[in-house]
Amino acid sequence: MSNPMNLTALKTIWIKECTRFLRIWVQTLVPPAITMTLYFVIFGNLIGERIGEMGGVSYMEFIVPGLIMMSVITNAYSNVAASFFSAKFQRNIEEMLVAPVSTMTIILGYVGGGVARALIVAVVVTVVSSFFVPLNIQHFWLIVVTVVLTATLFALGGLLNAIFAKTFDDISIIPTFILTPLTYLGGVFYSITLLPDFWQWVSQANPIIYMVNAFRYGFIGVSDINAYFALGVLVVFNLIFLGIAWLLLERGTGIRS
Repeated sequence: MSNPMNLTALKTIWIKECTRFLRIWVQTLVPPAITMTLYFVIFGNLIGERIGEMGGVSYMEFIVPGLIMMSVITNAYSNVAASFFSAKFQRNIEEMLVAPVSTMTIILGYVGGGVARALIVAVVVTVVSSFFVPLNIQHFWLIVVTVVLTATLFALGGLLNAIFAKTFDDISIIPTFILTPLTYLGGVFYSITLLPDFWQWVSQANPIIYMVNAFRYGFIGVSDINAYFALGVLVVFNLIFLGIAWLLLERGTGIRS
C-alpha cells in the first residue's frame, strides 16, 4: 500500500474526528471552560485565600496547571472512547479494517482527533485561567511536549476502552471508577510533599502525578518530581498503549465476532 494512500486516509479520519466535536462545540468545548471557572472560584478564590501559598507560589498559581491537565485528560479520553465505540456500534469500523488502510493509520486518525480536542480545550481553559491569575510561563516547550504526550496517552486509553466496551455504559466505567480518582489524587490540588513518606511513595505509582508535575514545572518552575524523568515515563506509557492498541486492532479484538 502506497504512503500517499495512508496519508489520505489519515487526513480523512482526522478531519472527520475534528468535524465531529467542532460541530457540537457548545457541548464539547464550552463545558470545560465553565467547569474550570467553578474550580477557580471555589478552590482558588475561596479556599485558596485560606491556604495562602504552596510550593512558594500562591495556591491559585499552583493549581492552574493541574486544572488545565484535568481538562486535557478528560477530553482526550472521552473523545476517542465515544467516537470509536460509536463507529464499532454502528459497524462502520469494519469498513475501515477491510479497506486498504493500515491499522496504525486508523489509530493515529482517531488519536489525532482526541489530541486536537484536548489541545483546543487546553487553550480555552488557559485563557479562562488568565482572568484569575497572571500566567508566568517558565518553560514553554516543556508545556507543549507534556500536554501533547498526555493528550496522546489518554486518547490511546480511550481507544483501548472503546475496543473492549460492549455497551455505551462500559465506556463510562473506567472514567468514573479509575480515571477520576487517579486525577484527584494526582497532585492537582496539593503537593505530595505534604503527605507522609509512605503515601508519597504510593503516590508515585499514579501516572497522573508525573503529567501534572511536569506541566506545573513548565508553568511555575515548581515540581515534586523531576520533570524530565516525568517526560520519560510519559513516552514509555505512550509506546506501551500504542503497541497494545495496534495488536488488538490487528487481531480484531472486540470487533470481529
